[in-house]
Amino acid sequence: MTDMRALVSAGTGRLGKSVFGIISAVDPVRYAVKALVQPDNVETGWMQFGAVQAGDVRICAPPSIGTHVVLDPMEGDQENLMVSKVLFDAVVTPPTSPATGAPAQPGELLIMAGCGAPPGSPTGTAAGSAAANAPWWHLTAAALYSGAGDATQTMTNGSQVWAVGGCTATLSASGFTVTGGTIRSDTDVIADTISGKTHEHTNGNDGGNTGEPIA
Repeated sequence: MTDMRALVSAGTGRLGKSVFGIISAVDPVRYAVKALVQPDNVETGWMQFGAVQAGDVRICAPPSIGTHVVLDPMEGDQENLMVSKVLFDAVVTPPTSPATGAPAQPGELLIMAGCGAPPGSPTGTAAGSAAANAPWWHLTAAALYSGAGDATQTMTNGSQVWAVGGCTATLSASGFTVTGGTIRSDTDVIADTISGKTHEHTNGNDGGNTGEPIA
């Protein structure tokens, strides 16, 4: 039994273990990367970067150089690594949602572009923030938010609101309203079969058609 334990222990010692790494090169076409194995800073060869989803639905989000990752040995072979996880750390922190002013909470999904390649944030922004005009998308239990710059969209059960600058458009069960701006069309606007382009109001006191359009 003692000999068996020694044999198992020796074999276990030769198995590769998961290690931390820092992405040092990226090939978006092959979805492959190189990484500096920590803490020795030894660079790997090209290896697979684990995709979020591949198949009928494909989600592609190659990492930036400087991203903190976990490297796993395939079948215990330390010479055959792959990136299995991407990590936030003390420098690259979770992004802050423009909709809620907080990072994504449990049960939520937040996607933000324009956060800048590690280790820093975009010039003039705080850690966890994105560039001013970068697009973002935030799914919560109560609403779906999205935006880019000063344009935002909020979808909840019963309403959808678009806002650009000081103009807001709201679609709900009671209708469509616009505040802070005008509605324009290069063809026509139809209200209950009445054309806004060709319809003419008249100056008859009883609202009848006198044949004299109001100027």
